[in-house]
Amino acid sequence: MPAHRSFHITKAVVPAAGLGTRFLPATKATPKEMLPVVDTPAIQYVVEEAVAAGLTDVLMVTGRNKRPLEDHFDRAYELEHALAAKGDVERLKLVRESSELAAIHYVRQGDPRGLGHAVSCARPHVGNEPFAVLLGDDLIDPRDPLLSTMLRVRRELGGSVVALIEVDPTQIHLYGCAAVAPLAEGTSEPGVVRVTDLVEKPEAGTAPSNFAVIGRYLLDPSVFDVLEQTQPGRGGEIQLTDALRVLAGRESAEGGTVHGVLFSGRRYDTGDRADYLRAIVKLACERDDLGPEFRAWLRSYVNEEMQA
Repeated sequence: MPAHRSFHITKAVVPAAGLGTRFLPATKATPKEMLPVVDTPAIQYVVEEAVAAGLTDVLMVTGRNKRPLEDHFDRAYELEHALAAKGDVERLKLVRESSELAAIHYVRQGDPRGLGHAVSCARPHVGNEPFAVLLGDDLIDPRDPLLSTMLRVRRELGGSVVALIEVDPTQIHLYGCAAVAPLAEGTSEPGVVRVTDLVEKPEAGTAPSNFAVIGRYLLDPSVFDVLEQTQPGRGGEIQLTDALRVLAGRESAEGGTVHGVLFSGRRYDTGDRADYLRAIVKLACERDDLGPEFRAWLRSYVNEEMQA
């Protein structure tokens, strides 16, 4: 078995340095990642997903005005004391959960030069180990353990692994896009393809497929050397997609090959306001404590609107 496949992956990188301009004015003083999805910050869903897949070492790549992220995953002794004094065991457990999820570390990106640059900031922490990258705009339902599947694919095939979804061709310009081919080497996981090319947000009519890359990656550490040589691309930023394109072109070279896992499970996109609202409604409807009453109200509200 090649050496680069033998690592047990434990590290996850969560880029969280964006300005969240699509959610202004809410994000003027509050990080976008801290906006609640029902009653839990979006960033906590992402960390919980990483931990559920066995990734217990989490590095957040942050920027200015992100201190609330650190506070959220830290102990809140005064709040805990107040809740304990009132005997509010349930809420005390909720408060402590976020500080006990994983070993969480932080590094500042400084100059926000794109996702590729944010990933490169993780090199001193990650070292020469494969690692996961989880983007906070994509929330994956825990009933559809995408990350665990990707980890199994990485163990079997090595290289890097990206998550893909099939989108309407009219929407592919909003995503990184992957050209794919059948596997030459087998895997026990269904829906796995070889990625032969990648394009970041292709112009209309130029996309090689309608397979879009979403915010889950397992990266071979060789990506760091490639990122060092990657020039600014789409939007004047250093794109992770461009670095993965280089790795995909290496065929079977050490650290090369890129595979894709086709995902058709439940995904909640919190990247823009409309999708964020839809995510809240979907998750609230499925909650045991909120769902029955909320669904009843929602039916009534929709019926009233249709009759108006």
